[in-house]
Amino acid sequence: MSSNDNDNDRYSGNGYGEMVSSKKECTSCEQNNVDSITESIDSVAVLDSTTLSMCAACGKKGNSDDMNTCNKCKMVKYCNAACKKKHRSKHKKACERREAELHEEALFKEVEPEECPICLLTLPLDTDKSQFQTCCGKIICHGCIHAMLMSDGKDLLCAFCRMTNIKTDQDDINRLKELMNKGNANAFNYFGNWYDDGEMGLPLDHQKACELYLKAGELGSVEGYCNLGCAYRDGRGLARDVNKAKYYLELAAMLGDIRARHNLGGIEAGAGNVDRAMKHWMIAAKAGSERSLKNIKLGFRDGFIAKDGYESTLRAYHERQDEMKSDERDTAKEKRGMLLANLRSIRRGM
Repeated sequence: MSSNDNDNDRYSGNGYGEMVSSKKECTSCEQNNVDSITESIDSVAVLDSTTLSMCAACGKKGNSDDMNTCNKCKMVKYCNAACKKKHRSKHKKACERREAELHEEALFKEVEPEECPICLLTLPLDTDKSQFQTCCGKIICHGCIHAMLMSDGKDLLCAFCRMTNIKTDQDDINRLKELMNKGNANAFNYFGNWYDDGEMGLPLDHQKACELYLKAGELGSVEGYCNLGCAYRDGRGLARDVNKAKYYLELAAMLGDIRARHNLGGIEAGAGNVDRAMKHWMIAAKAGSERSLKNIKLGFRDGFIAKDGYESTLRAYHERQDEMKSDERDTAKEKRGMLLANLRSIRRGM
């Protein structure tokens, strides 16, 4: 796939349903002063769900585990769905506030990085330094692929499952389709990449790529959600929509996607939310993003980040970079660089 600042944002690798209780409808709702009970319940901040055992609408006591919890904020409980519906208008504002707080907590929570399934080192953020295997559906770092080649001299076997590598585009497509039939999320994402770039003999089709990215995200691929968010941001295959771009990038970031995190910082900065942008970039920089670290340096220079915050981010960045290094990966990078240089030389001579 192609590679530039925008392309690097794309990988080549809610509603809330109402819970209906089976309990009989509460018969005490009309005999209680609902307003006074509501005020006393809503005046409490965030209550521990294990200690709250009173219906927020009618006040009827019950077993906390058996009661009907508000799906969004998780703050209050009800004896049944009828009480929940009756109390909804009074609880709405407090519920929305708490829901927003929960979203912020999830959005800015740091997530453990993905590891190579062979060496168990953190996978490189640069997708050109790892490879998706259409045989087993694993993402393997180039260091492990190169190490097996050096030890066994076998460049025709997958470093993970030892299945024979294939040589034709159509065979690769067939393998990927088999993985898709099995529900492999990354397979949908990579198939989308091929449509997005018009590779492997497939036609250039951004809209088809976005459909595949959405499916990949729904199955659990953070890269799929990131690619879809970038498509909405850039208007590639879809009408440009910053709100939808932000929505899908946030889904990816909450699942641990660092490129999505970096891009969210750009969207927030563009909207004038510099503090939020810096929070995103600090998390991404700590996870090893060089682009985010550059923005953090600028933020520190311009006074948006305190010295302590900058120093801790810088330390974490170098620690994460060390986690992603190995002799095998360095050698693979060197060999790959030599190969690309030779290819460029051949093309210039043609």
